[in-house]
Amino acid sequence: MNSLTTSATSAFRGLSLALALSLAVPGIAHAQGLFDPVVKVNGTAVTRYELDQRTKLLRLLRAPADPARLARQQLIEDRLKAEAADAQGITVDEEQIRAGMENFAAQGKLKADQMIALLERGGVSEETFAAFIRSGLIWREVTQTRFGAQVKVSEADLARARAAITDGTGVRVLLSEIIIPFQGRGEQQVMAKAREIADLTSTSAFSAQARQFSATPTRDAGGHLPWQPVTKLPPVLRPLVLGLAPGEVTDPLPLDGAVALFQLRDIEETDVAQPSYSAIEYAAYYIPGGRTQAALSRAAQIDAQTDTCDDLYGIAYGQPPSVLERGTKAPGEIPNDIAISLSRLDPGEVSYDVTRANGQTLVLLMMCGRSETGADAPLVATEGGESADGEPAAQDDTAQLSQQIAARRLESFANGYLERLKSEARIIEY
Repeated sequence: MNSLTTSATSAFRGLSLALALSLAVPGIAHAQGLFDPVVKVNGTAVTRYELDQRTKLLRLLRAPADPARLARQQLIEDRLKAEAADAQGITVDEEQIRAGMENFAAQGKLKADQMIALLERGGVSEETFAAFIRSGLIWREVTQTRFGAQVKVSEADLARARAAITDGTGVRVLLSEIIIPFQGRGEQQVMAKAREIADLTSTSAFSAQARQFSATPTRDAGGHLPWQPVTKLPPVLRPLVLGLAPGEVTDPLPLDGAVALFQLRDIEETDVAQPSYSAIEYAAYYIPGGRTQAALSRAAQIDAQTDTCDDLYGIAYGQPPSVLERGTKAPGEIPNDIAISLSRLDPGEVSYDVTRANGQTLVLLMMCGRSETGADAPLVATEGGESADGEPAAQDDTAQLSQQIAARRLESFANGYLERLKSEARIIEY
């Protein structure tokens, strides 16, 4: 929506060193075919090594798709983006790449060096992360240079957007869900099963899989969720769901210690106003034991004893402060597994299908409330707990809405341009 400390020169040196070592020790690289091409894009190769590295990177970043398939697609697009940048004389330097690394790492509240170290522990080189960031920076410059002047937001555009937020027709969806924990089965086995489920087109077959494998409260109902506005879905899920036809299933969506799949059963447009949300307030109470019967029983007991988020303070009384967390976050800041669980809840309702600490801690989530986006909606609280001054906040909302409209238009131009580049390219897959 998404660690480059070295430039293309550094990456080349790293690969050259690997090649040199493979020549010094006969058969290592060649036996494995690490540097054999898996794809050629207008004559430029994507190697098996690059594909393996990008796949590992996407898996570690928990990309919302099959990592191997997405990695191949991204690397093809990276070659096309680089060609477009060369044609326009666009480059990025080491300083820009480092800044891009820091910005990317900051999304996970890390420094670039911390993220690089974590990735390297997962088998992803710094050069691979650098290439990933570099491609994004280059494409941003390409699209801004090529289409930036065409993207203008008028007062009429802002008025229409506000009307769509508050008064317009909406879209609601009827979904089924499956969430399978890795614990007890192993990540590789679970992901293999998830890829099988993703190929299903029968709602009854999907429901059967939900009853057998899912760890959600909807398991006994075959994973069936009620009708819900698309605006209540987590940001990561909306584009995936809206890209489906009825009966189709999303690609496996990696979560923290689990994988999720969603099947679209039906979709409809309504005349009922369906607001979007700028902030979600929720509470998380941590119960030791993971998905053990004792922990689940404790969660059910707390559910029966509480009606509001304030009630959880009484449950947590006398325990360490870390046992209960409560806060307000923008939808995009909430971890995907928590966001998916919260999307099912109304204020005062709880769920307990999320775990932490490698499955050893059960998380009881309670929805406290949602703040609607729009002129009459409550303002998002600041960290100090007070609302910002009305007039500046309104100005900020207008600027933010304008930026969102411009970004969507620029993205539309960029996607169309990329599709044209693909259609004109000579792509050979091995």
